[in-house]
Amino acid sequence: MTEHSANFLLEVIDIAKKLDAAKIEILADELLEIRRNSGRLFIIGVGGSAANSSHAVNDFRKLCGIDAIAPTDNIAEITARTNDEGFETIFSEYLKVSKNSAKDGILILSVGGGSVEKNVSINLINAIKQAKKNKTKVLGIVGKHDGFTAKNADVVITIPIENKNNLTPHSESFQGIIWHCLVSHPKLKINPTKW
Repeated sequence: MTEHSANFLLEVIDIAKKLDAAKIEILADELLEIRRNSGRLFIIGVGGSAANSSHAVNDFRKLCGIDAIAPTDNIAEITARTNDEGFETIFSEYLKVSKNSAKDGILILSVGGGSVEKNVSINLINAIKQAKKNKTKVLGIVGKHDGFTAKNADVVITIPIENKNNLTPHSESFQGIIWHCLVSHPKLKINPTKW
């Protein structure tokens, strides 16, 4: 049984070594531009990535002074929209009501990033389409290089995962590592952490 744990941790090391630091720097620059323009950052994810979105919102707001929002934190609106209109449009309709604009950005946190062909995470795809319609910057941290987000985002970090059996845990874990790298970046961090 210890073989799994050892292999999992070796995979973590391998992924960390292969992450594109230059792309993370570009992502930091885009986030800085959103803050300079007094724009908003909509952080969007489903499942475990929705939980990550909520945590990331706190960090970007508290440490970086970026007006960040996770639509999934408004559970009443998300469930009402799911019930009345369908799950596929929960984020795009949220962005419409928020009047997303060229000053804003969306940050997609996802394992696969959405797929029209496989009918997966259509809500993320519709959010990206709505963002593009209003010239909102589309950013992403995803685990698959061939998903909709990876193909359509302005800046995307694709987590280099070799063992596809661990695609979900590594994707969701490295979302946290990357956003923590960003919120501690000297370009973005304006407030200290307690510890």
